[in-house]
Amino acid sequence: MMDLQEAILARHSVRDFRSDPVPRELTERLIHAASAAPSSMNEQPWTFYCCEGATRARLGKIVAQTTIHLSEYMEVLGPQRYEEAVEWFTSLGNAPLLIAFASPNPDSELTAINRHLSLGAALENLLLTVTAEGLAACSFTLSYWVREEIAELLGLPSEQSVVTIVAVGYAGDAPAVVSPKRADTAVWLD
Repeated sequence: MMDLQEAILARHSVRDFRSDPVPRELTERLIHAASAAPSSMNEQPWTFYCCEGATRARLGKIVAQTTIHLSEYMEVLGPQRYEEAVEWFTSLGNAPLLIAFASPNPDSELTAINRHLSLGAALENLLLTVTAEGLAACSFTLSYWVREEIAELLGLPSEQSVVTIVAVGYAGDAPAVVSPKRADTAVWLD
């Protein structure tokens, strides 16, 4: 397994996966890493829904409905990025494992901020562990109009909502597109 700094620098979003299943014990390590994240007041406001097989296929079909509304973004994305987005949301890169992150619905703006920060920490733990374990992943948000269908499929309690989904698997043959990272993100003050 690679060390933390290597994983941080090597991590990038992958949108093309092989069909090989992710072994259960490896998925359990990913979830354990996500669960070890810090959270506000140690609330641990997360439940991770690991979807494989038939459930993964049904979740993929629900998420694919997102493509219906992508045409609204044609001007912003441009033709090539639009086609890439349609292809991605239609297949989710054929990832064999989808992990949905759910959280209790917040009752205030402060609670929402704290929970989203906590979920972000859990997501980063998972993504870094994915990289360190030799897997690939892509996290994505989803159209709000399919949230209820997703909640029903996953059997979410009414007080929870899905916040993000992560496609996980072994990287496919498509070349990785690694976007450059900005270096001018810190402001130094004395």
